This record gives sequence, C-alpha cells and structure tokens, in this order.
Amino acid sequence: MGKSQAAVLALIVSLVAIACDKCFVDAKFSNSMYISWGAQHSYISPDGENLQLVLDRTSGSAVQSKKGFLFGSIEMLIKLVPGNSAGTVTAYYLSSTGAKHDEIDFEFLGNTTGHPYIINTNVYTRGIGSREQQFYPWFDPTTDFHNYTIHWNPSAIVWFIDGLPIRVFRNYESVRIPYPNKQGLRVYSSLWNADNWATRGGLEKINWKSAPFIARFRRFRARTCKWNGPTSINQCAFRSPANWWTSPVYNKLSHGQMGQMKWVRDNYLIYDYCKDTMRFRGRTPPECSKQQF
Repeated sequence: MGKSQAAVLALIVSLVAIACDKCFVDAKFSNSMYISWGAQHSYISPDGENLQLVLDRTSGSAVQSKKGFLFGSIEMLIKLVPGNSAGTVTAYYLSSTGAKHDEIDFEFLGNTTGHPYIINTNVYTRGIGSREQQFYPWFDPTTDFHNYTIHWNPSAIVWFIDGLPIRVFRNYESVRIPYPNKQGLRVYSSLWNADNWATRGGLEKINWKSAPFIARFRRFRARTCKWNGPTSINQCAFRSPANWWTSPVYNKLSHGQMGQMKWVRDNYLIYDYCKDTMRFRGRTPPECSKQQF
C-alpha cells in the first residue's frame, strides 16, 4: 500500500470513528442500562438482550440508560402484563431531569380482563406536558412482543408501533412553541402501581391476588447522538451523513406512512388533547392550530 492510499485509509477510519462515537448502536440492556429501582424485582438475561420487570405489593421496578441522547431512533420490543392488569402502568420513555425537563412518553395503562390496554403518548417541553394522545392497540399486546419506537430529530418526533406511525409532534420553535432539542434525554422503563389514576381515573384498583405482575422487554436499540453537554446541541443537529436523522427523508412522513397513520388514528385514537376544548377552556395549546403532520 502506497503512502497516499494509507493516508486515505487513515482518514476514512478516522471519520468512521468520529461518526460512530455519536452512535449508540451496541445498546443491549446489560451494556447500556442499569436497574435504578426495585433490584430484587428486575432481571436482565445473561446475553443482555432480555429484561423483566416485576410489580408486587412490596415494590415495582425500573431501569434507565447510562447515557443521555439528543436525536435519533430508540426502539424496544415489549410484551405487557397479561390478564387483569388494572391499576398497573408499564412505562417506556425518554426524559431529562429538573423542573424544566423535556420528556417523550409511551405509557401502557393496564385494564381489567377483557378490556383493552390504553397506549398513552405525551410530550413535555420545559417541564410542561398535558399533550396526551391515547390509542387502543389493534392487537393483543400481552401475547407477543411488539416494537415501540420513538424517532426524534430536529424537525419532529414520531411514535411508531410495529413500524406504523401513530403520532407526530412537529418543531414550531420558530413561532415560540418549545421543542425538546436542548437537553440530553435518558431512556427509562418501569412497571409501577398507579391505581390512583391509571384505570378509569382510579376507580379500578390493582387486584393483588393476580400478583406478581410481569412486563417483558427485548432488543433495546438506540441509534442516536450521545449527549456530551451543551456542545451536543449543535453537533447533534448539524446536517451531515453521520447525523443520519437530519437527512431530508426524515423531515416528514412519506405518502405511504401518512396513509398508515390515518388508518391508526381513524380507528384507534381515543383521546387527543388538541380536541379537548373543555380541558383548556376553549384555548388549546398553540401547536394545535398548526399543521400536525
């Protein structure tokens, strides 16, 4: 190999290393997450690919990622608590910390046997949430694993279930609507007792005779930009091949994806904060008057 070829090869290796430093691909539970609550109720398999969270009368359980992220794609396969799951909540979300935290949520609200789970999605910006959209699943989420993905870039957040988009939250920062793009968010999963509100507003309580309640997780993957402090705000948003999430193809849904989302929302959307005028006394949040998709 000549000197010029060696120099080119070295440059390529260097560029790949720089790009991959921002990509958190090796995201097994064992490598990337730690048990943050209820250690005696949590289990990570020896291969690092499977997680089990347990809730009983004594405790729930939770894990969180070791690192924070800013933009990218985070996915998890989840099998929810079977049977009578009323009062339980299985959560899978991204969040920063502090009073003005940002957060992007999937929450699975348990129900009595024979009634469907409720899939709750929400966004917090600068500590303010109240942006819930809720769905019934079009499948039984307790009999098999299903893929729940959060795709987050400088233009929009998209929630996916098994590859189908169900919701979009667009960046309207240009008109002073806050958007989560200036804080690193860690990934969290938990199983906990929320029977004061989770099922029919707290009317349905947990039946502890059905305990322990078990939620199972598999194949956590995070193809993201690592959060390294304030310098990441520009680095992770900079449009480049390494920051694949900034590609124009991810700025909006394709025609086919729009059709998929319309099918989900026409048939399975059960609550949309933008349509709850009574809650906001006739003045819904400002993003509700903007193009949603």
